[in-house]
Amino acid sequence: MIPLTKQYRCIHSKSCQCTKGHLNEDVIYLVFQQLNWNPHAIANLSCTCKWFDDLAKRVLWKEFCKTRAPKMMQDLQSSGSHSVDGSWRALGKLLIYCSGCTKGGLFNSVQVPGHFVYRTRFSRTSGKSFLLPQCRTDVLYVSDPCEHLEQRDEGDLGFFRGIFKSFSMSKVKKMLIKRGAKFHPTEMCPYCKAKLWNMSETEMIPQSASCRLGSYEDCVDYYVCLNGHLLGMCTLLPLSDSEASQ
Repeated sequence: MIPLTKQYRCIHSKSCQCTKGHLNEDVIYLVFQQLNWNPHAIANLSCTCKWFDDLAKRVLWKEFCKTRAPKMMQDLQSSGSHSVDGSWRALGKLLIYCSGCTKGGLFNSVQVPGHFVYRTRFSRTSGKSFLLPQCRTDVLYVSDPCEHLEQRDEGDLGFFRGIFKSFSMSKVKKMLIKRGAKFHPTEMCPYCKAKLWNMSETEMIPQSASCRLGSYEDCVDYYVCLNGHLLGMCTLLPLSDSEASQ
């Protein structure tokens, strides 16, 4: 694809200079369909001007999500909504990006840079393990942990992320409000920039979460944002000799 010059004064209207000489939306759709909705190409296009950014938000990121995780997307929209909480772009980033952590941030013990991952499995069944028994009618998809080895003396680190279906109507959100949970004073969700609740401070992390992650019971911590994105960190149990040799 030919590099596009970024336009800083796009007025995003019919008279916008950015649209003159550009292909129409249908053609751009077909181009990105041939690219299999490449997320890096979509991100690059979004940076060129507001017109392209709007197209990416409305169409391209949605098609990327539907192609990357079709069953999950069908479930998230099965309540009748044509969108998802926090925008398609945020969900697209969540599917392919491990946020890591920074010293003094959400998980302030170590410094692990965020990075893109090729593919991650998200599981609705695994999500049940992250919910208290009284909240298990909620639908939550959680990823397998992204392993970062030899990051601390206690063990290897695992970062995981997830998404609630219809979080605004969930029992988890109602319980957080009922318990008077406070937002993190400075940090925001790395996927949608919404405020975050600490699930450990509200004692809403069940023991089943550590079993599912393969981690120490007292070393699991995760946050949930207003749009239902979940991001967490755990200290992974060491592999046995038989597991390590496989």
